[in-house]
Amino acid sequence: MSDEATAQSDALDAEGAIEADPPASAYGVPVTNERDQQVLFPDRDNYIATIEALKADGFVSAVDLCGVDNLTRAHRSLPAGVAPERFEVVVSLLAHEPPRRTRVRVQVPESDPTIATLFDLYPGTENLERETWDMFGIVFENHPDPSRILMPPDWQGHPLRKDFAVGTVPVQFKGASAPR
Repeated sequence: MSDEATAQSDALDAEGAIEADPPASAYGVPVTNERDQQVLFPDRDNYIATIEALKADGFVSAVDLCGVDNLTRAHRSLPAGVAPERFEVVVSLLAHEPPRRTRVRVQVPESDPTIATLFDLYPGTENLERETWDMFGIVFENHPDPSRILMPPDWQGHPLRKDFAVGTVPVQFKGASAPR
């Protein structure tokens, strides 16, 4: 076989291997690359183990943690093996040596919107988790202070949920007559 034919054969084998390969993974969970950043998709059961592995690998700072309500995006693109749920918790981690960032996206079901707290691993996440609970109703198990942070303590509901009733809070402007 000529060198050119061998190279073509090797290229075909490589193409076939790519198609037969399982989905990409890192730290034992599905991974994608979005905007030149690694994005990991652990399930709730592997969330803490994945975060611990990332911390051991040099991701020393949790720079953000937020909730997402995907009520209107049920058919969004996720890696193979990741079942879409209504809610997501998204954590952005930073490593300094070598400098790199990664994101962790965990699917959280509407029927049981709970997930473990990261407070023991990254104490700076306390208020971020409180905000996520306050706005989306995602409960962080074993959180040291699961109280509202943005809304009044007696507020009913979670205002950033896509099904939260809009415009139900009466507004009284100074100098305006009371509604009749």
